[in-house]
Amino acid sequence: MVSITPTVGFDLDMTLIDSRPGIHAAYRELSAATGVHIDADLAVSRLGPPLEHELAHWFPAGEVPVVADRYRELYVEHAIEPTFALPGAREAIAAVQGHGGRAVVVTAKHGVNAKLHLDHLGLAADALIGSLWAEAKGEALREHGAQVYVGDHVADVRGARAAGALALAVPTGPCDAAELRAAGADVVLRDLTELPRWLDGWLAAGGPAGAGAA
Repeated sequence: MVSITPTVGFDLDMTLIDSRPGIHAAYRELSAATGVHIDADLAVSRLGPPLEHELAHWFPAGEVPVVADRYRELYVEHAIEPTFALPGAREAIAAVQGHGGRAVVVTAKHGVNAKLHLDHLGLAADALIGSLWAEAKGEALREHGAQVYVGDHVADVRGARAAGALALAVPTGPCDAAELRAAGADVVLRDLTELPRWLDGWLAAGGPAGAGAA
């Protein structure tokens, strides 16, 4: 039997981490700093797209780049501590690495802040690439040779497709299981606690050369 060394990509927000409390706090601070109303509850209900997409709902287009920089400064102080790892996140990364593989985080989040989350929560990814969204994630996934990409958003499914990778989804973010399947997810797990067993079965079945789901 040929031994397969897996490279698995992971999205960050609402896949590995629940950043809603921290992002909520950062938006409240941004609102106070700018005097502009931001519905933080609404903003955290639609996580996934790049920051600038959300800010465009609250600020004129010409102000978004400067406001985004201010948000990212506030983020460091207010968003890291309240954020927590989602169930199974550490175990999912460890499962990949336990098979001799690499766990690569590919996220739309600003890379510096994404790394702060990984370090704070002890999520030992082998590589981190930030500021990529939807199909653009495929570039980094191809570069790192990812055979699987795990995400919570329909745009993550598109990113996996762009890379020619298996699209594995978890309905722990704004998209439910039906939406993820309709978007073309190959596998939908309940959450990351199911990933180690799925990975064992997928590799036993031949990985990329075998069936998609175990």
